[in-house]
Amino acid sequence: MNFDYLNYPYASQRMATIARNGMVATSQPLAAQAGLDILKKGGNAIDAAIATAACLTVVEPTSNGIGGDAFALVWTKGELHGLNASGPAPKSISIDAVKEKGHDKMPTFGLTPVTVPGAPAAWAALSKRFGKLPLTEVLKPAIEYAEKGYPLSPILAKYWTGAYKKYKELFKGDEYKGWFDTFAPEGKAPSVGEMWRSEGHASTLRSIADTEAESFYRGELAEKIGSFSKEHGGFLTAEDLAAYKPEWVQPIKVNYRGYDVWEIPPNGQGIVALMALNMMKGFDLSEKESVDTYHKQIEAMKLAFADGKKYVTDPEKMSVTSAQLLSEEFAAERRSLIGDEALTPEPGTPPSGGTVYLATADGEGNMVSFIQSNYMGFGSGIVVPGTGIALQNRGADFSLDPEHDNALQPGKKTYHTIIPGFLTKDHEAVGPFGVMGGYMQPQGHAQVVMNTVDFHLNPQAALDAPRWQWMEGKKVSVEPNFPNHIAQALARRGHQIDVALDTGGFGRGQIIWRDPITGVLFGGTESRTDGSIASY
Repeated sequence: MNFDYLNYPYASQRMATIARNGMVATSQPLAAQAGLDILKKGGNAIDAAIATAACLTVVEPTSNGIGGDAFALVWTKGELHGLNASGPAPKSISIDAVKEKGHDKMPTFGLTPVTVPGAPAAWAALSKRFGKLPLTEVLKPAIEYAEKGYPLSPILAKYWTGAYKKYKELFKGDEYKGWFDTFAPEGKAPSVGEMWRSEGHASTLRSIADTEAESFYRGELAEKIGSFSKEHGGFLTAEDLAAYKPEWVQPIKVNYRGYDVWEIPPNGQGIVALMALNMMKGFDLSEKESVDTYHKQIEAMKLAFADGKKYVTDPEKMSVTSAQLLSEEFAAERRSLIGDEALTPEPGTPPSGGTVYLATADGEGNMVSFIQSNYMGFGSGIVVPGTGIALQNRGADFSLDPEHDNALQPGKKTYHTIIPGFLTKDHEAVGPFGVMGGYMQPQGHAQVVMNTVDFHLNPQAALDAPRWQWMEGKKVSVEPNFPNHIAQALARRGHQIDVALDTGGFGRGQIIWRDPITGVLFGGTESRTDGSIASY
């Protein structure tokens, strides 16, 4: 990769942040600084990632929490390691049991869609295998912010207020009282600059640090979660928590124009981004701001999503393999469907055979791509009283159709939207990247990779460039600053173009690239949120 970014076409836009000794990029300045502080105390990039992730459960609870899931890609000593810390459905749940509660599809809120949280286990597993500092030291910044409080930043306050207004109308049962007690203690959402604290959150983080997450899965916290779930008719039990372990997995990749693009394998949706890139590499893209470039990107993404939504689920339950979905034969078959007009995507047949993202890097060459989520903002709306544990609603993505690949089953992992990405070239790390935001994530990954590899944009410019998002059928949403003449040309090709009023639904990304010769780090952060890079 060429690191002479001054010659790049978007040089008039915000430039990348450049440093040598360490870098943390994420959506909240306080969390980024917490990660940098850990680096300066002698921690490595893995310690910094854990510190930042734990801190984000406090300083950005609108997008993640202690009761959520996490995935990580870790580059260390010349190798890339994958961690899947998503949790399965409870053992006692079933399609019939959900239908007996009066649901014809999985509900979005409440205890029914709650799956086993994996985030605390991810922190402990990463710390044990790769960390340099004890977890008690690494979680100190998060504990301090929870205990002493912090003032809300603008975008955080916006989403917090929006969630409060929505939940006030939706949540009527006693099981939701913990959410209002924790996140609206004064009877309203905190505003910009207002201090918020959570002693229960601090106590829980301290317990996780002291026991290396054992208390969350096989101790006092597990008992509290299980008892609360049982009291209010939930399926999650202390036994489900006790049985949980995160999984170290082999990352999957495609080679895109000389660069290896890496993702976590299913049950994550990272494979959707890889399938789209596998199709796109068969086209000659002459320029970025071209209707033909955007048309082909959108069509490839539609086809990739059609396949992902049909086949991706718990890998042990998939009817096809990742290798089949990423085969050159399948990519060529799907690519052949892309013509001059917008199509309505249908899944193909392969050949037989609310989220936060952060990136960290240190001066030793370690790099981490880490993503963590409760899903749909605050998650299920359930907070275990007195603990600050906001439980995720990841089970909402299960299908109640028993014939669907992603059909609900006890102990099964659902199709998962959160995905960390990583880029390498010639077996050397280029660096971590990610774009959070539900089904925007693989679309953001593909756009960021192409902005970088095809169009030579620096990390900040690659993130700042206007984004598009395929929604369904032929409907495509574009940002307010998306080129109008291209939007009109896409409409003439049959795309149903919707110009969004704001940028909130187009994902929030972070990038850190490393120059393999000098070790210098080049970072980009998200302009669509309170994004920040801390470096030295």
